Amino acid sequence: MRPSRRLKRLPLESVNRGGTKTVQQQRIKQAVAEILAAIGEDPAREGLLDTPGRVARMYEVLFSGVGIGTAEAIDTVFEAESHDPVVLNGLVFYSVCEHHLLPFFGEARLGYVPNGKIAGISKLARALEVASHRPQVQERLTADVADAIFNVLQPDGVVVELEAEHLCMTMRGINKPGTRVLTSATRGEFENYPPGREGLLALMHSR
Repeated sequence: MRPSRRLKRLPLESVNRGGTKTVQQQRIKQAVAEILAAIGEDPAREGLLDTPGRVARMYEVLFSGVGIGTAEAIDTVFEAESHDPVVLNGLVFYSVCEHHLLPFFGEARLGYVPNGKIAGISKLARALEVASHRPQVQERLTADVADAIFNVLQPDGVVVELEAEHLCMTMRGINKPGTRVLTSATRGEFENYPPGREGLLALMHSR
């Protein structure tokens, strides 16, 4: 197996390590202090004194995918003759709902059928990580990952499934803890749900 066309490598510090340059910590600190005052709290009291700084540092990590293309994470591609399915399941992810800035989290399952190219397994997980580390909705997150795999590897087909719990549903709104949302995205030959997709889905859900 030899490397094919090398794509742009994503710096490691740019993914889940606070590498994004879009986060302005001082502005976040000021905004958090203002929010605390707006809800009737005292930002200067002992328990909250360092909260704005903590939130700013946390946001630098949670939103480290802002401004980074999901496909950039798949930066090493290999030529391969195999057309056997490649499946990852049990990938835990965390993201932030763009509507309420509350977390949603769950498990991802990714599968594709190669057509001359494969990527390192860690690169697929990295693509999910990049896409999830920005304000998101689950439907778009699912599509972002599927599009990245399909556009970079040009496989015969791609299936991506995400199953997640949203704190905006469990802490507020309908207040239904344990409710999980399932989304899926298909690309290539699987878009019309041919029989082959059923086999790949069965493999994705196997343990």
